[in-house]
Amino acid sequence: MSSLQELCSGLPLQPLPENRGRWAGVPHAPVRTPGLSPAEEQLALKNALRYFPPTVQKLLAQEFAQELRQFGHIYMYRFCPSIEMRAYPIDQYPCRTRAAAAIMHMIMNNLDPAVAQFPQELVTYGGNGQVFSNWAQFWLTMSYLSKMTEEQTLVMYSGHPLGLFPSSPGAPRLIITNGMVIPNYSSRTEYEKLFALGVTMYGQMTAGSYCYIGPQGIVHGTVLTVLNAGRRYLGIEDLAGKVFVTSGLGGMSGAQAKAAAIVGCIGVIAEVDKAALVKRHRQGWLMEVTDSLDHCIVRLRYSWLHRTQSIGGRGGSMARAVQCLMSSHREARKKKEVLSLGYHGNVVDLWERLVHELDTTGELLVDLGSDQTSCHNPFNGGYYPVQLSFSEAQSLMSSNPAAFKHLVQESLRRHVSAINRLAQEKFYFWDYGNAFLLEAQRAGADVEKKGANKMEFRYPSYVQHIMGDIFSQGFGPFRWVCTSGDPQDLAVTDHLATSVLEKVIDDGVKASVKLQYMDNIRWIREAAKHQLVVGSQARILYSDQKGRVAIAVAINQAIASGKIKAPVVLSRDHHDVSGTDSPFRETSNIYDGSAFCADMAVQNFVGDACRGATWVALHNGGGVGWGEVINGGFGLVLDGSAQAEQKARMMLSWDVSNGVARRCWSGNPKAYEIICQTMKENSGLVVTLPHEVVDERMLQQALRP
Repeated sequence: MSSLQELCSGLPLQPLPENRGRWAGVPHAPVRTPGLSPAEEQLALKNALRYFPPTVQKLLAQEFAQELRQFGHIYMYRFCPSIEMRAYPIDQYPCRTRAAAAIMHMIMNNLDPAVAQFPQELVTYGGNGQVFSNWAQFWLTMSYLSKMTEEQTLVMYSGHPLGLFPSSPGAPRLIITNGMVIPNYSSRTEYEKLFALGVTMYGQMTAGSYCYIGPQGIVHGTVLTVLNAGRRYLGIEDLAGKVFVTSGLGGMSGAQAKAAAIVGCIGVIAEVDKAALVKRHRQGWLMEVTDSLDHCIVRLRYSWLHRTQSIGGRGGSMARAVQCLMSSHREARKKKEVLSLGYHGNVVDLWERLVHELDTTGELLVDLGSDQTSCHNPFNGGYYPVQLSFSEAQSLMSSNPAAFKHLVQESLRRHVSAINRLAQEKFYFWDYGNAFLLEAQRAGADVEKKGANKMEFRYPSYVQHIMGDIFSQGFGPFRWVCTSGDPQDLAVTDHLATSVLEKVIDDGVKASVKLQYMDNIRWIREAAKHQLVVGSQARILYSDQKGRVAIAVAINQAIASGKIKAPVVLSRDHHDVSGTDSPFRETSNIYDGSAFCADMAVQNFVGDACRGATWVALHNGGGVGWGEVINGGFGLVLDGSAQAEQKARMMLSWDVSNGVARRCWSGNPKAYEIICQTMKENSGLVVTLPHEVVDERMLQQALRP
């Protein structure tokens, strides 16, 4: 494949591309075990072959059947393009509309091997966050986008391009739904079958909506989370010398190492897949890598003499190194050293070793802890049990799923037991919204919080204690992508965003809002220094409605004046103020009983489409897993026109106010305050406000028999 023009010409059939199978040297998705019956296997094969004319079906049937039985899914490896997969400058795409070219730019970024977790299986992040279900869908989608006009909309059903349909210039150019399974059939078991049949797909959040910007997004979220955890749990602004222990360096979790360096703490991150550690180390996101627990403990206590040594030693050499270090170096924590250390091993071993150090020496070597394994998908590669090596686990996962599940749940119990012991001291743990505590509870681990509702556990979700108040004030992960691919355009947007936020502060804001703006100004100023761009030229920050609209207007005006050379795509994580209904994460701090209702996310999807979004997406699953959440997102192309500015003002205002109004109605006082202020500033906004029940004793009195 030599050009984007060829990539947009439809499925390559004459001749068929060479079948090169799975590429060596590239991470691959774990083997799936959908448990299809013989009849279901035939249906999966039939569904895959309907993308191809009869002249090639016999040949493809054999290899697709082999893929299904060997890997548990038909990815159509033969049709994986040979072109370098990356976000090309927008002007290079052969399209009839700028909007379509911007979408293609975003799709190819999601599949860039530097960005995607399992690029050949079309997985961007999270272990199973698909961009498409198979490569035929990719080819057809790119072809449709190249042909699309401003009077057509491309409709996507769980990765499948249903086709181009007539619409109006003001309508979205692309509408995506992923995983919209009837609720009574939205179980994990049913999902595995439906995905193998090729009829539904788990799009995670920004994988299936084409809005992923690499791990930078979660770097920023993790920076804010750890900063605010320090404020809440430790009562400090400066995290120098404090230790943060967690796990996961694969997809989004790879951000944790860089976040530790940015906030200035000591981060130790465990990862079972050596390829993931090597990738993050080469990117400069991990400062050191070791496969030795001894080395981890030494590194927490003492400065390391040889910074350039990647892998720690073992046995006698380690003992001699320890003795040398003990005699000649100060403790890393006392020195307030900044460190991101990747441990190649299972995080349960790391937690249990920290318990051993506490019990034998009385020294607590960790201050803060969390977990970013893909625990939403614990039995298909999202969580690896401590009892097995990485390769042993991958083998057992496919050969004996029941035995693998048993070991995962046993490992989760050990995992929690170690955390519980450390939490008896001055150590603080939170659930990072990856369903860790939910799956631990299902495994029988001791995570119960006595007297709590079913959304609460012994340890809080990071939304409940750390980020929930930020959402209630309308702050969330706003992002943009410079489709020119030019770093200078990104630098211009960084300057504009900083200036906008500084002006908002100068105009006067509450102290709590000012703190969030200051955190984000610091973030932007640090971003270039820390080389956060992986893939497209993108930036993320947390902002409220006022900040988002002002930044969008400033960027659009810069495009119009030529300061920015090409259109800019505005987007956000689905993990936001209004985008996601998830009772164990985004809406875990909503206590009026509506946390299990999905009206907010669905209304947001529809409302964004009505107010000018270039594309919209609605997903089942994402973050905490299939059947546990409904979430949605958008893309909005700024091209410097007056129409683009009008759309940005209208759509971004709704995209924030919807969630703040919902949180206000649930009884959140900060959301009440923010939505009242927003109504004062916009006479067209009229929100139903709740009345407080001033004396709750009347409730019991009224309900007495």
